[in-house]
Amino acid sequence: MKAMHPQGWGVVAGALFIVGVSAAAEPDLCIYGGTSGGVAAAVQARRMGRTVVLIEPTRRIGGLTTGGLGQTDIGNKAAIGGISREFYQRIRTHYTKPDSWRWQQREAYRDGGQSRTGLAEDAMWTFEPSAALLVLEAWAREAGVEVVRGERLRQKEGVVKDATRIVSIATESGRVFRAKVFIDATYEGDLMAAAGTSHVIGREANSQFKETLNGVQTKNARHHQFVVGVDPYVKRGDTASGLLPFIDPNGPGVEGAADVRVQAYNFRMCLTDHPDNRLAWEKPAGYDERWYELLFRNYEAGYKGVPWSFSAMPNRKTDINNNHGFSTDFIGQNYDYPAASHAERGKITARHRDYQQGLMWTLANHPRVPQAVRQEVSRWGRCRDEFADTGHWPEQLYVREARRMVGAYVMTQHHCQGREVVEDPAGLAAYTMDSHHTQRHVDAAGHVRNEGDVQVGGFSPFPISYRALVPKETECVNLLVPVCLSATHIAYGSIRMEPVFMVLGQTAATAALQAIDEHVAVQRINYPKLRARLSADQQVLEWKGPKAGGAAARLDVKLEGVVMDEGEARAMGDWTPSRSQPWKVGEGYVHDGDSRNGAMELTFTPDLKEAGEYEIVLHFPPFANRATNTPVAIAVAGAAPRTVKVNQRDARAAGGSVLGRFTLPAGKATMVTVSNKAADGYVVCDAVQFRKVK
Repeated sequence: MKAMHPQGWGVVAGALFIVGVSAAAEPDLCIYGGTSGGVAAAVQARRMGRTVVLIEPTRRIGGLTTGGLGQTDIGNKAAIGGISREFYQRIRTHYTKPDSWRWQQREAYRDGGQSRTGLAEDAMWTFEPSAALLVLEAWAREAGVEVVRGERLRQKEGVVKDATRIVSIATESGRVFRAKVFIDATYEGDLMAAAGTSHVIGREANSQFKETLNGVQTKNARHHQFVVGVDPYVKRGDTASGLLPFIDPNGPGVEGAADVRVQAYNFRMCLTDHPDNRLAWEKPAGYDERWYELLFRNYEAGYKGVPWSFSAMPNRKTDINNNHGFSTDFIGQNYDYPAASHAERGKITARHRDYQQGLMWTLANHPRVPQAVRQEVSRWGRCRDEFADTGHWPEQLYVREARRMVGAYVMTQHHCQGREVVEDPAGLAAYTMDSHHTQRHVDAAGHVRNEGDVQVGGFSPFPISYRALVPKETECVNLLVPVCLSATHIAYGSIRMEPVFMVLGQTAATAALQAIDEHVAVQRINYPKLRARLSADQQVLEWKGPKAGGAAARLDVKLEGVVMDEGEARAMGDWTPSRSQPWKVGEGYVHDGDSRNGAMELTFTPDLKEAGEYEIVLHFPPFANRATNTPVAIAVAGAAPRTVKVNQRDARAAGGSVLGRFTLPAGKATMVTVSNKAADGYVVCDAVQFRKVK
């Protein structure tokens, strides 16, 4: 829509110039979306002495950072700098105060996993939603950020443009916001789309950018799967009875091909087991037991675990995420969300909430769920002191991916893995290329399977191009997009983490204000000048740490003999992949989720070229939450196995735990089986090494 007034900025050959006098009264920057990235952008603008308005469609700023995602997805902490790192430093300061520990003694809290905080660290990486909200609200208040809450962009005709420049945006209430430069910091990319910039929803074909991990991924979907043999039909074995709910009848599609499916969403639940703060699970209105039939059948087929990923937060709270074949992800029920109206998104969000609340009630109460699982889930409940204004349930749906801009530059798998390196970094990304499942389908054997999960790491932190934050110049010259940035589905899976959104938000604000000062389009700013300012503001733009990824840098090339990575083992049960430890054999390792169910095994069968005496070594990253009695059975040529118990808490095992010396025949006559039978903590496996004794 063309502007009807003469004031504002004109555009000539990529340069911006002020027309008239009224533009001087406009704020320099308008940010739509009070996510963590949006707040970081607003704070940066105010610290640079400029005017800014931050518009948040809901009443709560912070997005997922204040919406339950307290287990920070980092990849590598050293890649996080600037305002983003300052947030986590402020979190640590918050928890140094005695009155921050209401439900637990500070000394009793032990965080774990990739986000654990070392004693010497200046930051803290796990936190309660309420703590994150306190920090972000204080930030905005101290910086003098004008925060406008509860104003949603008018999705149709809500953006007024003069040629390629946004003049103003309008919200559903009728309010109009003008600015010199705009930032879209939403998870959905509404402003970007309404401004007419190119974007995509779904997965590209591998062939488009010569990737291998994009498009349909049935072969890669090894994790978060059903037990083999779960029947997908309403009446078992009767195809005429139809499929159970939420199974895609059109799946899975052609391997590696493009589609419009979107990886699954869920809510990151903050739960507690403190009896004075816990709310019992309630059966939601309209509960439909058919929604959980696949869960029941998965248990009946042999699954025994609690289907969640559990991360301890301060004050006896948790961050709960999806894990295993049937869990909190509402797979396949979000395809319409990215481009939907606000009203339709509300319905989709409510349906996700009904599903997840129904799931929790089912796990805690339904007789077809194993008693041990019911007892464990019943110990936990919503927190009385979290999300009090939204029924003690987060309002923010975990929108892992929605629209993605097709901008001046596209980040791909090749950038993640270091085959291509950009020269104009806006910040670093460091997480595994991660996609949750996108669909549930019937496989060739007639059983239910999940598709879309990809978890591939093993690479160093990598730079994100500044050009990936800006649209094509022919489309818009005064818009930056640090959240729904320009990246393929699989590259976005590595970039899309909250610390990175804060990094990119700060960069976007800095660049926006520089474009104003230089009177140029955001695509044409002086990049060396931007880089100098970012470096002065403690952004990390270049990785100078140890290189990872690629055979030459992997630990396994330094190991003698035959080395089998965990992916080469025959797996029983749904092992969870991880790569949080800096040194690994190959690209990562797996753990059993501390399920202690005795139902999970990894069996390694090496192909030994010659007979002889071998040392067998189990490799794993030791840590305090590991099992002290992980059973490893070694069976040779059909003889009765010898079982060795391994203490996986022992730090001395970082270079591998020797299981003993064994006389082994040539060929595939040896089996080494790692299990979690009677384990007293996390069972972890990285690799098994067969080292011939000289």
